[in-house]
Formats: sequence, structure tokens, C-alpha cells
Amino acid sequence: MGFQGNFSANFSTNIGRFTLMNSLQDFWAWFDGAPLHILIILVASIFTQQVGRRAINRIVERISRTDLVPGPRNLAHRQAERAKTLGTVLTSTLNGTVWLIAVFMLLGEFGLNLGPLIASAGVLGVALGLGAQTIVRDVLSGILMLIEDQYGVGDEVDVLDVKGKVERVGLRITSVRHSDGTLWYLRNGEILKVGNKSQSG
Repeated sequence: MGFQGNFSANFSTNIGRFTLMNSLQDFWAWFDGAPLHILIILVASIFTQQVGRRAINRIVERISRTDLVPGPRNLAHRQAERAKTLGTVLTSTLNGTVWLIAVFMLLGEFGLNLGPLIASAGVLGVALGLGAQTIVRDVLSGILMLIEDQYGVGDEVDVLDVKGKVERVGLRITSVRHSDGTLWYLRNGEILKVGNKSQSG
């Protein structure tokens, strides 16, 4: 009985190990295809996003601390706001690019034919670009304005037909309060020249 009991126990243990090994092999055979590729794509996307975000934060921090000249106004705060806005733009661009590429790669892993999809996306992108070219121009002008520090919140400016104090500087719209109390919203792409009475030489 003891021999039979030991034999049965060993046999059952071996059968269990054999079944477990087969299950693991089956699982790996299934996982070593699209699921593994999908996991790699997701991990690589998250890693790229985190590394890029840290690099952008370092650049923003460096920009916010450079070229600070003491003056009557809080230039450090102003430069920090400029750097923060640029950081937001760069981070949004990075996230959009990384996850757009990741989505196309994931769709490819699911067996979707990307040729027609990419062609359709290209046509749609051209159509949106033509329709939103004024918005793109405004945003690009806003980014360049922030980089060049043409004016900031609190500056007395003379822009287009408006003379007043800047209340808000955005990527697309600049808000200027006229001396009569009217708040003007100016598209950055339409600002071809601006006079700043608050900046000293």
C-alpha cells in the first residue's frame, strides 16, 4: 500500500507538472505574438512620453531662470509664465505624436490594413489644415511672440488700432483693455506690429 500510495502520488505530481508545463507553453505560444507586441508598444509609448516630459520640464525650468533682469516689474514671474506656456505646447505636441504613432502600430497588430487608413488620414489632415490655417497661423504667431517676449501681461501696448494694457496673453488670442474700459480680443496672427511702452531698452 505504501509503494502504491507513493507511486500514485508521484504519478499525480508528474501529471500536474506536465499539465502545468503544457499550459505555460500554450500561454507563451499565444503571448509570443500580437499580445507581446502590443505590450511592447504600450510600454515604449509610456516610456517615451515620460522621458520626453522630463526633458521638456528641464528645458522649461532652464528657460524660466535665464536672462532675468531686475526691474520694477516681476520679470521672473513673467518669464516663468512664458516658459510654462511653451512647456504646455511642447508636452501636448509630444503626447499627440507618441500616441498617434502608437495607435497606428496597435491597429497594425490587430490586422487592420493601414494603407487606406493612412491615406484617408492624410486627406483629412489636408482638409483640416486648409480649414484651420488661420488657427494654425494664430498659434504659431503666439508661440513666436512668447519666445521673443514681445509683450506680456500688464504691458502698455499700441497694437493695431488698440491702445491699452495687456490683460491676457494666449497662444491664439491676446486680450487688451482699452483706456475707455473696452476689452479687445486680438488674434495673434493678425498682429503684424506692436508698440510696447512698458519695455525699457
